[in-house]
Amino acid sequence: MAGEYRLLLENARQLVLVCGRGEKYLLRAGMASLAVLQNASLVVGQDGYIKAVGQADVIRNQFSGATFERKIDCTGKCILPGLVDAHTHPVWAGDRVHEFAMKLAGASYMEIHQAGGGIHFTVEHTRKATEEELFNTFKHRLERMRRAGSTLVECKSGYGLNLETELKMLRVIERAKQSMDIGISSTYCGAHSVPKGKTATEAADDIIHNHLPKLKELKLSGEIHVNNIDVFCEKGVFDLDSTRRILQAGKDIGLQINFHGDELHPMKSAELGAELGAQAISHLEEVSDEGIAAIARAKCAAVLLPTTAYMLRLKQPQARKMLNEGVIVALGSDFNPNAYCFSMPMVMHLACVNMKMSMNEALAAATINAAYALGKSDTHGSIEIGKQGDLVIINSSRWEHLIYQFGGHQTLIDYVIVKGKVVYKNERCGITSSY
Repeated sequence: MAGEYRLLLENARQLVLVCGRGEKYLLRAGMASLAVLQNASLVVGQDGYIKAVGQADVIRNQFSGATFERKIDCTGKCILPGLVDAHTHPVWAGDRVHEFAMKLAGASYMEIHQAGGGIHFTVEHTRKATEEELFNTFKHRLERMRRAGSTLVECKSGYGLNLETELKMLRVIERAKQSMDIGISSTYCGAHSVPKGKTATEAADDIIHNHLPKLKELKLSGEIHVNNIDVFCEKGVFDLDSTRRILQAGKDIGLQINFHGDELHPMKSAELGAELGAQAISHLEEVSDEGIAAIARAKCAAVLLPTTAYMLRLKQPQARKMLNEGVIVALGSDFNPNAYCFSMPMVMHLACVNMKMSMNEALAAATINAAYALGKSDTHGSIEIGKQGDLVIINSSRWEHLIYQFGGHQTLIDYVIVKGKVVYKNERCGITSSY
């Protein structure tokens, strides 16, 4: 018989709220001292939202007569908000392991790209793949992300570069949104690269006059709901003018601007994002001082991707300078065939070691600030009454172990919970379940 409430988590050694006063994001000062309760419990209702958070004895008394579908004793363990991965490219076919060898031998990203590798290699394979093939590999990747603690993931198209394949990718993402217990923010990234045989201007015209009107039509019919628009603003890809035109056209049909900028060359992408009212800009390895000041003023999130800088041997994003200047810093895995990492705990670890962030800053950047980058921090990214019951339980007396133990999440994470429902249970806790 169904209980009055969906879930009771009891007696946690630490319950990491991240923030407790309804903040939409945290800046450097707010990240310095995250809200953490000791010996605490929480309740998730049948609607999947958090109903109560507090000291274990207070919750016990408050809900003494209540019934629950499930209770989990968290004695000696820590509860954290579900992690938010603010930048991924998880729908594709083909394998680029051979390019890793080329990179190790000294080839640059653009050299591989110009030799027919990189994005174009993946585009060729993704165009040939069936929708079912793409869905099955995507589902498997999402499950791996979830096992590593991610409960909300931004998912991009962008390996089609023609309307037919971009829509195929977006349908796959929509199907996962409807059928899987994981939060998804979907991004149209048809301007990920300039298709062969077209100039950047011609590609931009095609997107503005053909792709975006079709997306608007599919949204109105309820078939596909896209959240964000993305462009790879880069030297030799889409210049600043083409980027501005595409992003503005996306904004005009109701999409949030959330794009790739200032990765390999300084392009003044950050300044453009601030001007257009972008929700977020990713990468920013080559951002200018003026760009940092502009996105701080505009409250535009900087989605930093430490795995990309690490694997491509790029200059690390200036996380400390951004934090010191009042930028909303978020994190993403940039999972794609070029940077193969599913794990936000590993991303947080790299952010601390290579970008000199503190563990508090990294956790805030992978929860509340990553949720803000997706326009979702009113419902995700912290443990507060009224927010969605997305949670991670780790088998440790201190939450910092999730970052400290590099690659250790597979044994640390006991449960991953979405809307109060257990979607992953470590086999150490009994029979593995993922449903």
